[in-house]
Amino acid sequence: MKTVSLSGSLRENVGKKDAKKHRKNGDFPCAIYGGKEQVHFVVNEKAFKKIFNVPAVFIIKLNINGNEYDSIVQDVQYHPVTDRILHADFLEVMPDKPVVIAVPVKPEGVPTGVLKGGKFIVKLRKVKVKAFPKDLPDFIVVKTDDLDIGDSIKVMDIKYENITFLDPPSTVLVGVRTARAVVEEVPGAPGAAEEGAAVPEAGKEKEGEKEKK
Repeated sequence: MKTVSLSGSLRENVGKKDAKKHRKNGDFPCAIYGGKEQVHFVVNEKAFKKIFNVPAVFIIKLNINGNEYDSIVQDVQYHPVTDRILHADFLEVMPDKPVVIAVPVKPEGVPTGVLKGGKFIVKLRKVKVKAFPKDLPDFIVVKTDDLDIGDSIKVMDIKYENITFLDPPSTVLVGVRTARAVVEEVPGAPGAAEEGAAVPEAGKEKEGEKEKK
């Protein structure tokens, strides 16, 4: 897994008033835990989004007032209206301790079923895994070339060394389904009955029509 750097500054005070002040300046409050002590700090929102808003997952090397921490993002809270970041939690990672993290699924190849007219679907975009930091991949690559119409790839079908998958084994990651075409009747077309119109039953004369002799 790749490593990126992010700088932060220690918070002098912890509280709503202090957090509001930092948000006005384009920063937001964070906390890192999992190590010897919990550290409260702030980072720049724009700098954080450049890292967080990409598909891959990174080990983030936090530099907080000269102290460095290897970490991963555990949780991000957003404002319900403005969608601005309110708070983020980081987990300090240790080389000798496994971590739990969601890794993006990356399909590769053109499924056989798609060439036959099927529709490719992605059911799960990230899978939860447990592994040591050195064994964490950037993506979980899923080979899709052999998928025919009606086929799917489940969590149980994925094999990676030194990685434990935590989602239910029967969970579908990707698949190919039949592309159903919806045929609509054209109003007034020959043989098309209007909505609510009665269709005469076979063998019965229309009302008022006299039998011809």
